Amino acid sequence: MKKRLGTIAILMVGMAAAAWAQQSAPQAGDGQRSGRGWGGGMGRGMGSGMRIGGTVTEVASDHYTIKNEQGETWTVHYSANTRVMKQPPRPQGDNSTADGQGQFRMGPPEQIKASDIKVGDVIAAGGEVDEANKSVGAMFVMQLDPETAKRMREMQANFGKTWLMGRVTAVNETTVTLHSGIDNADHSFTADENTTFRRRRDPITLGDIQVGDNVRVEGAMKDGKFIATSVGVMMPPMQGGPARPRGDVPPQ
Repeated sequence: MKKRLGTIAILMVGMAAAAWAQQSAPQAGDGQRSGRGWGGGMGRGMGSGMRIGGTVTEVASDHYTIKNEQGETWTVHYSANTRVMKQPPRPQGDNSTADGQGQFRMGPPEQIKASDIKVGDVIAAGGEVDEANKSVGAMFVMQLDPETAKRMREMQANFGKTWLMGRVTAVNETTVTLHSGIDNADHSFTADENTTFRRRRDPITLGDIQVGDNVRVEGAMKDGKFIATSVGVMMPPMQGGPARPRGDVPPQ
């Protein structure tokens, strides 16, 4: 449960990073590697290893110190080879958290200087992580828009209450069990006559949901059960990239 905010941050930043990678696609043979890590990576060409995120508490010439939502302190080491980016703010008047397919609407990030990141900013970083020393050699750093950071916290609070996401592990009549990388735990939801199912843009039925499918579920708790209002089948992550609905265009 305690990894939620970091995971949600990675989903959002991964989509923005993928957009940046498309605009500034590296040439073949530049040594860039595809990322992996917690349930939703940073997009191809955005570095290897795990991803971490948190609020900046110290800025130095070669590293940032951040604190995550669990109170852990991490050191983000950067160099001239680190891609430092800023997530653009959402368009004025866009109050949505995600579109109907569970994708965040955001434009491509812009490249900034390492010195543009200040104490109090929320950042996410990807690279080679040293879990024991709580440090990461960053291949990229993303400064999050403050409004996005606020929405992340809202999503964190609502996970398991209004939405779920994960890989289906069992289907028992109208109850589906999934394992979510967001909190590394199992969750169940129940479908009723009002639940809608979709793969791509096509409607499907509960009978089409299979073990191994990645799904995003919207709904609400009722009498101790999560009752689904909509279920979207998503593509499995590609090379550590964020899962997305099958057949849909990634959010570049």
